[in-house]
Amino acid sequence: MIHEERFQFTSAIKKQIFIWGAVGLGLLVLGIILSALGGGGHEAAQGATAAGGHHESHWYDRLFANLWINNLYFTGLAVIGIFFTAINYVARAGWSAILKRIPEAFGAWLPFAGVLMLAVFLIGGHSIFHWTHSDLYDMNSPEYDPIIAGKHGFLNYPFYIIRMILYIGIWYLFYFLIRKESLAEDLDGGLLHYNKMVKYSAIFIVFFAVTSSTSAWDWALSIDTHWYSTMYGWYVFSSWFVSGLALITLVTVMLKEHGYLKGLSSEHLHDLGKFIFAFSIFWTYIWFSQFLLIYYANLPEETIYFVERLSSDYYSSFFFANLFMNFFFPFLVLMTRDSKRHTIFLKAVCTVVLAGHWVDFYMMVTPGVLKENGTFGLVEIGTYILYGAAFLFVVLFNLSKAPLIAKNHPMLGESLHHHT
Repeated sequence: MIHEERFQFTSAIKKQIFIWGAVGLGLLVLGIILSALGGGGHEAAQGATAAGGHHESHWYDRLFANLWINNLYFTGLAVIGIFFTAINYVARAGWSAILKRIPEAFGAWLPFAGVLMLAVFLIGGHSIFHWTHSDLYDMNSPEYDPIIAGKHGFLNYPFYIIRMILYIGIWYLFYFLIRKESLAEDLDGGLLHYNKMVKYSAIFIVFFAVTSSTSAWDWALSIDTHWYSTMYGWYVFSSWFVSGLALITLVTVMLKEHGYLKGLSSEHLHDLGKFIFAFSIFWTYIWFSQFLLIYYANLPEETIYFVERLSSDYYSSFFFANLFMNFFFPFLVLMTRDSKRHTIFLKAVCTVVLAGHWVDFYMMVTPGVLKENGTFGLVEIGTYILYGAAFLFVVLFNLSKAPLIAKNHPMLGESLHHHT
């Protein structure tokens, strides 16, 4: 029966994930060795970074920059899973009931995300964040920076760490509450648990509306401490959201192709495709608005962010790849109605979008950390694969712990007969 479907996290799937994880770890280690030894090509260690005299060897900074990129990226995927679940409850949307367990499972990554974020910040914070160096606040030091010193009330270790713990801790609390009621609904039925999930979802959305921006300021914007944008919180959220939609769609398609989700139709895929299409345009709108307003207003203190990326011999290629992968490709491929209903197009778009928004976070972090020493090679690929394997293992393990279909969801019948 459809209502009794359960995902089987088989030993074969686990083995594949472990192999990918081992490949990622191997590439990461090899990349570090080549960088540390001054290997050729993009793996070369390009000497000590000169920014403020604070950075150590290039490979060390590069390692922590990549760890931070993937922390940001996969933490975003986890919290967007909760957000997607929550907005469907608050909107009382019935179409997504059949696939709600997929985004619901993403939140299981948050405890791991919290540990990794905290560990990387405590160990490698000096390599990533210029504001963490104490001599910037000493008026007697030649490194004294009045702009950064003026932000010391917000950018300081205790307050920063407290905010990090609160963000991820409260996000996980809402995941736990929603997940608990979701599983209880399978046993008890009725509307009691559903109504509780609507209430928790509404509170979570309000909290996330604030913390999605403030966490973006903390985790990405503060890397470029002298630069600011009033649109940055929305920009990071839009990148997170499109990535999350792409992963939800890709997992849904893969499960369908492997014989699960028998009640899921092309109508559901069409809706997911429309979400990816629409929010790819939304991301582009935010990206272009931020870019255009800064250049049109000719604000020298703000243009530097784009000058460093657009005029660089190295970063400019990623600058344009970012636009192609995250706007032109999904826009052109998903423009027609039929393309949103066929898995081959959805898989292609979701794969490109997931890689493209990793590039987006790469462009947020790497130029601010490594400056002109930015590079791309085994370290970047290996870290992405390693994190991806770990994230996928946690999500699939969580997905296998409950029925794949929320059989007592009050709108499941509507979802099974969904038509657009």
